[in-house]
Amino acid sequence: MKVSRETTSGGKVSMKVNEEATVPNVMDAIDESTPLAAELANENRRRERLQGRELPKPARTRILTVSNQKGGVGKTTTTVNLAAALASAGLNVMVIDIDPQGNASTALGVEHHADVESIYDVLINDLPLREVVAPCEDVPNLVCAPATIHLAGAEIELVSLVAREQRLRRAIDVYAREREKAGLPRLDYIFIDCPPSLGLLTVNAFVAAHEVLIPIQCEYYALEGLSQLLKNIDMIQKHLNADLVVSTILLTMYDGRTNLAAQVAAEVREHFPEQVLSAVVPRSVRISEAPSYQQTIITYDPNSSGALSYQEAATEIAERAR
Repeated sequence: MKVSRETTSGGKVSMKVNEEATVPNVMDAIDESTPLAAELANENRRRERLQGRELPKPARTRILTVSNQKGGVGKTTTTVNLAAALASAGLNVMVIDIDPQGNASTALGVEHHADVESIYDVLINDLPLREVVAPCEDVPNLVCAPATIHLAGAEIELVSLVAREQRLRRAIDVYAREREKAGLPRLDYIFIDCPPSLGLLTVNAFVAAHEVLIPIQCEYYALEGLSQLLKNIDMIQKHLNADLVVSTILLTMYDGRTNLAAQVAAEVREHFPEQVLSAVVPRSVRISEAPSYQQTIITYDPNSSGALSYQEAATEIAERAR
């Protein structure tokens, strides 16, 4: 819109509004060299690389235990979002929640109140895994074996049971045979979400898995306690599961505005050059919000930077198939 002045024959001044004149677009005035513009351009390039990309099916079911004895590093968030990203790409995925808090079950929208049959009944009462598995309504191809508060006492109850370290692995093996017999497709991925401890529940997860995925927070003390986790994994390898390997490390809660995050990332990559994924998960409010709506970031805000990062991580994991 443009305003101009005109003088009439009587010497009066009138104002004329030109409706055809256009107002400059604010977005057009933004310099593409600004940090925000550069970030948006980078995200667009990353999305373009993922478009139309088909993820390969693994030769056998890949069972990954997501573990870190340090709390608050993003274990559950990583578990559910990687599972959702792989399932959204057409792969068959199951999440087994063995954390008594049941946060993975919440994020996937699966009931896990005290009256629900859960992974506790599988471990303690020998209930078949098929009896507790529930579908995730928001994501096709994704199912979940939920956790309930009863798991809080499972560590003590497991102590006196026969083959206490093998119970989850046996349940998964039986479930796989039952799926095959029923003509159901083979599971491509199983993610086991562990509590932040190294007790018998976590040991069961290590014995059942082929791989360990360790989320590491990009903050001070990121490597604190990791040596103890690696010692425990080494012990499992020697005595209970020789095939177990630490295959994947994912950097989470990365804040690119701080030098500390970059230093931590560099240090972790130096110690574990082959295991650390190129994808890095940023610190994001949207990722934190998603579980309150009983969703993963993949369904809650698929266009967010957090969803993009987990899709990149899932793609990288799939293309690293062992």
